[in-house]
Amino acid sequence: MDTIVAVATGTGRSAIGVIRLSGPASLTILRRLVNEEDFTPAPRYAVLKEIFRESGDPVDSAVVTYFEGPHSFTGENVAEISCHGSPVILRSILDLTQLFGARLAGPGEFSLRAFQHGKMNLSQAEAVRDLIAAQSEAAALQAARQLKGELSVALKSSKEKLIQVIVKLESALEFVEDDLPDVDYANVRTLLAQVIGSIETMAATYSAGRMLREGLSVTLAGRPNVGKSSLFNKLLGMDRAIVTDIAGTTRDTITQEFTLRGLPISLTDTAGIRSAGDRIEEFGVERTQRAMVDADLLLVVLDGSTELEAEDFAILSDTQTAKRIVVLNKSDLVKSEITPEGLEENCKVVHVSALTSEGLDELSTAILEPFGVVDSESVGLLITDSRHHDLLRRAEASLLDSFTSFEEKQSEELVLVGLHNALKYLGEITGETTADEILGQIFSTFCIGK
Repeated sequence: MDTIVAVATGTGRSAIGVIRLSGPASLTILRRLVNEEDFTPAPRYAVLKEIFRESGDPVDSAVVTYFEGPHSFTGENVAEISCHGSPVILRSILDLTQLFGARLAGPGEFSLRAFQHGKMNLSQAEAVRDLIAAQSEAAALQAARQLKGELSVALKSSKEKLIQVIVKLESALEFVEDDLPDVDYANVRTLLAQVIGSIETMAATYSAGRMLREGLSVTLAGRPNVGKSSLFNKLLGMDRAIVTDIAGTTRDTITQEFTLRGLPISLTDTAGIRSAGDRIEEFGVERTQRAMVDADLLLVVLDGSTELEAEDFAILSDTQTAKRIVVLNKSDLVKSEITPEGLEENCKVVHVSALTSEGLDELSTAILEPFGVVDSESVGLLITDSRHHDLLRRAEASLLDSFTSFEEKQSEELVLVGLHNALKYLGEITGETTADEILGQIFSTFCIGK
């Protein structure tokens, strides 16, 4: 393999910037950078060195560390250069490494090499990407658990049981004149049921896992002056939206990211829905309607201190089929009763006060409840990746087909087709049976330098 190089730290200025080399020429290039042909650093020990241009002029003082393969992240010889985080300095050192024989790494190429050299399996490599991209502590915790190999361990038992069944049925093919003994039949049936149950349980965690990884899109909607912007600010814990007593103050959608009990939330405040008084307000209402369609959850805000108006009923009617929570704001004032035709019986209603924060805890619980999101501190391993979920469902479907064929005492060949397919799908999760073109697609989603 050739030697690759990339900046391993983020873009922009920083106190420290790190450049990483991986490949057979890493030490040779490092020696040229420090202008010492006999430089032989002790592996894993940081050394302060001067980095020089070809002309002999200094570039920067840097802490260099050499990792001799296979005892490195990629399994190859690796050199890391920690210099000042000026983009100019980083660019200069990067140019020098290329001049001395390295090439710029592609997205995820360091992790790909780690996978190819057996330093981690595919699901662990994907966890590196997810850990970097985590938007909350809970998402980072899930990625860290997967990086440690928890998903691989969880799959290992199912794969071992599946192999036992395959071996048993493959052996039975050698003696086609004999039926499978009752004891073996019962054992195979039990093992298949256990594998199907385990995979089904694992796949079922994807709904919560996806929300934990990608977050939830929540949109506030309602007529003007019901307190949407005040509630928006209270949920965020900051004065993000302008709040006045003038109806129609919010003329455009405002979106802000925040974390609610460990779950990333994209919260959108919208212009009040009513007959537009001018072209600008009309644009605002159109954007409100688009934001409502795109949301995972709607918070339909009503003024709980007054009787409902025609615009309230229109919004309630238009959002009946959407996933929503009806929020009765201004509960610190006198509450009015909602008329029966205003809401269906099973509609979730929460009384809050954006002024006093009354009911905000209940609202927070109600926001997370429809998505099966649990306390991030007590949750077990979740499936957070759509690729993993798809492969688990494929494996489950193949196993169910084989289980049906087995129950009907069809030929072992027919039963084995689904079992081999299921084993292949499970192997694709950890990279044991994944095609090269699929690997390329996966690692292209990584950042450069990792």
